[in-house]
Amino acid sequence: MFLGSRSRLRTAVIAAAVGAGVLTAATPAAAAPAAGTRAYLVITAPGATAGAATAVSSNGGTVWTSYDAIGVIVAHSGAADFATKMRTISGVQKVGATRTSDIPAEAANPPIPAAKSQAAPSTTEPVRSDMTQIGADKAWAKNLGSSSVTVGVLDTGVDDLHDDLKGNFDAANSGSCAYGKLDTRAGSWRDTDTHGTHVAGTIAAAKNGRGVIGVAPGVKIASVRIAEKPSGLFFPENTICAMVFSGDRGFEVTNNSYYTDPWLFNCPDNADQDAILEGVKRAVAYAEGKGVLSVAAAGNENYNLASKSRDTTSPNDSTPATRTVTNACLSVPTEVSGVVSVASITSGNAKSSFSNFGTDKIHVAAPGDSVYSTVPGGGYGSKSGTSMASPHVAGVAALLKSTNPTATPAQLRTLLVTQADDLSCTDSRCSGTTAKNNFFGEGRADAYAAVDTGTPPGNSFENTADVAIPDAGAAVTSPITVSGVTGNAPATLKVDVNIVHTYRGDLVIDLIAPDGTAYRLKASSSNDSADNVVATYTVNASSEVANGTWKLQVKDVAAQDTGYINSWKLTF
Repeated sequence: MFLGSRSRLRTAVIAAAVGAGVLTAATPAAAAPAAGTRAYLVITAPGATAGAATAVSSNGGTVWTSYDAIGVIVAHSGAADFATKMRTISGVQKVGATRTSDIPAEAANPPIPAAKSQAAPSTTEPVRSDMTQIGADKAWAKNLGSSSVTVGVLDTGVDDLHDDLKGNFDAANSGSCAYGKLDTRAGSWRDTDTHGTHVAGTIAAAKNGRGVIGVAPGVKIASVRIAEKPSGLFFPENTICAMVFSGDRGFEVTNNSYYTDPWLFNCPDNADQDAILEGVKRAVAYAEGKGVLSVAAAGNENYNLASKSRDTTSPNDSTPATRTVTNACLSVPTEVSGVVSVASITSGNAKSSFSNFGTDKIHVAAPGDSVYSTVPGGGYGSKSGTSMASPHVAGVAALLKSTNPTATPAQLRTLLVTQADDLSCTDSRCSGTTAKNNFFGEGRADAYAAVDTGTPPGNSFENTADVAIPDAGAAVTSPITVSGVTGNAPATLKVDVNIVHTYRGDLVIDLIAPDGTAYRLKASSSNDSADNVVATYTVNASSEVANGTWKLQVKDVAAQDTGYINSWKLTF
């Protein structure tokens, strides 16, 4: 199910042929699968699929593809007892059906999507509000992104002929895993809908004076089509294939604007869904081990992912039935460990009405309401959904990788959250602090910070503890202990301040260095009656040793208004 619009349109998945974990292009089968043929994941220890593959054949199945490096076999069988028999085989850890519907006839000879005739290129290129909202317009002046960075769009496909995409498109590393096998024939990656092309434009539409501009217009785009047609669904074996392919092809970032069908949530107490969870987890870990950061949409159900109780939409490939679920049940891939989960916000920085949320479920947020981007055939259009928010973050991650080429996926995750701009709660369901809450995670992704600081992980330090500021009282301080930074602080030490106060003109704010030197950040002003201080200050602290205890000092110099230090951060 792709996560693009409020109407929850359908989408697709991938699978592929591999030798020792390396994907190779598959030759489409000649005969259509018989009625009743289903797909299964057979899980073994990594590197130990050979015995299970033999057992598949002797128990009424065929090996469709195999990923020995992660211990996953994709098998097809029309036997009703196939899974039951395979679960008794020595060395087989888990077995599960990946769908409740038959393998489609199109799997035998996957058609290549037709190339779209292209409209005349646009003659204008206005900067969109979603780009200014995350600071991308300022980022472009410093860094458009490196052509050595590739973002994989795992989706419905991409129109590689689009005027705003063709210059950045990497056909050599694109393909399709729809119907369960890798297909690298020319054009196999093309869009069977409009969703993937829209996502691609948000990430990397060219800055060429025409149409729109993506977050990282200098990076490469590769398309891995995982949508089956006509169903438009993303099945687990296809997600597994796409992740392995992304790792083997050396992508730096992938965008995943979908959840794996047919289950909205996969529950470990169900044998089929337990196998799905294990297979996808292993594939995500494999990709990360190869240097891939996975970014995913959080979902469009307006659902609290940290308080699961009911699912009324699954399975979506046959007949949905209401079922009880718990927090052990996960939405895949957004809730898989290592994946950056992205919520959607409006132009006013409120949670989008459709966006999922949840304490410790959302990492960052980005614009997802009425996002204008590329669509097949050279055109442009608006879509809403966490599907539209996720590619903004994938683009920011690509800028981070461009600025920090040796950064690991874990380091990129750290940078994404430490550089995110804090967002306050916007309604009663929101809980947590401005620095981190269940609506926006660590805040709104910041494209400008990605190219402006360029600092490796470990050089940002934050204190999120609240400190009350007494009305017309003594100065208070909030400490941050810095360690592991070599030498002196920079001449451009970044101080992010978030203070909640009902009359900010009353406040005097200083940064106190470890040796006691005070750097004035903000003076009091009787003419500034606005609420709160949410600002970034730059301090020339180059004469100060970086390591030690720094303090944010705040004094309220007038009566009648109160507040507190909500959080603050130092970036070296």
